[in-house]
Amino acid sequence: MLYIIVTLVCGLVFPRLEQEYLADYSHGMSVASAQATLSAIASGMMALTGIVFALAFVMVQFSAIAYSPRLVAWFGRDPVLFHALGLFTATFFYAIATLAWIDRGGSGKVPLFSVLLVTVLLILSMMVFAKLVQRLNNIQITNVLHFVGQQGREVIRTMFPRLDTVGDAAPESWQTASESAQQRPVAQTLRYSGEPQTVARFQIDTLVRHAQEMDAVIVMECAVGDTLVDDTLLLRVHGSREPQAETLLRQAIQVARERTFEQDPKYPLRLLVDIAIKALSPAINDPTTAVQALDQIEDLLRRLGRRALDAGCVTDDQGVVRLIFPTPTWEDYLALAFDEIRQYGVSSVQVMRRLRSALVGLADSVTEIDRKAVVERYLQHLNLVIGHSLLDAEDQLMALQEDRQGLGLSRGRAEK
Repeated sequence: MLYIIVTLVCGLVFPRLEQEYLADYSHGMSVASAQATLSAIASGMMALTGIVFALAFVMVQFSAIAYSPRLVAWFGRDPVLFHALGLFTATFFYAIATLAWIDRGGSGKVPLFSVLLVTVLLILSMMVFAKLVQRLNNIQITNVLHFVGQQGREVIRTMFPRLDTVGDAAPESWQTASESAQQRPVAQTLRYSGEPQTVARFQIDTLVRHAQEMDAVIVMECAVGDTLVDDTLLLRVHGSREPQAETLLRQAIQVARERTFEQDPKYPLRLLVDIAIKALSPAINDPTTAVQALDQIEDLLRRLGRRALDAGCVTDDQGVVRLIFPTPTWEDYLALAFDEIRQYGVSSVQVMRRLRSALVGLADSVTEIDRKAVVERYLQHLNLVIGHSLLDAEDQLMALQEDRQGLGLSRGRAEK
């Protein structure tokens, strides 16, 4: 709409200014040629717009069905898509506006600058079209997996400090802090009212400031990624001097119709797992895609394994805990990342080998003993699943090998 409004204003104003002050400048082509050229540009832009966007939406829909329906929003919100639509429409409208000033009043003149502006818009449209084609190429599975993985790496980097930087000052777990806060009286509760929505993010600084003003601790009863239904408990305020306005507290909890990557490291893992298990379905039967998804999943888990995951306690400037919100444990991340892939991929030797390689690499990567023990337990569970699978003895031996490529380069074999 902004492109259309600007184009209509320019189409009404600029040709009049050109006729008033730049009437001596005209294009050398004939009136008939100019009219034919501008008509061809205008009609061609509308045809191009229809064809390009029909193909774009078909490709987006097909790719979303093949990968995950939750990726539709990412494809549909691509700014290049909107700029292309706006620029194509602007070129059409300005070509029509320039046509109205060809041979205006029987002058026999073709306005030079208006025609040049239409030409510039046409060139820009072709450049944006090339950019749009390049973006559609990003729908390829490798690019989609890399994009989702990159979003996960970014949220991990911003949310969780490295273990080697926190040292002895590791944050208190949110469960322990919540138990301590519950010893103080509950001064205020806040419940959700409305249609089902998903918690997109918390405005942490705002909530901490409100808690500091009340000399209280705010304990969130919902987590980022939770779906809120009517009358869901959002938070409790413990030990407040004076209750804060519910509207202010409610505004600090941002909700949306779907999950977002902000403050939610589980969401990238969820999307990667969705792509992997859909690829393992009998209708698609593409274990190589599942292996590629495991590449990104392993990378995210290795990064999480080196981070302080108890990020659910936030203090004020004086070091007093003011905000507590639930965060996943290390075992929660492993369950999300591996359980469904193991269940749906048990009949695929390729997936089992890549899954084993991911777990072995993860066990070598993490430094905390408790986390390493959880990974080793997952390895033992994987052995058990393979041993009880429908694979024959030879295939079970193959599945017990490590292979980062799935099937391609064996690196070791587990003891049954």
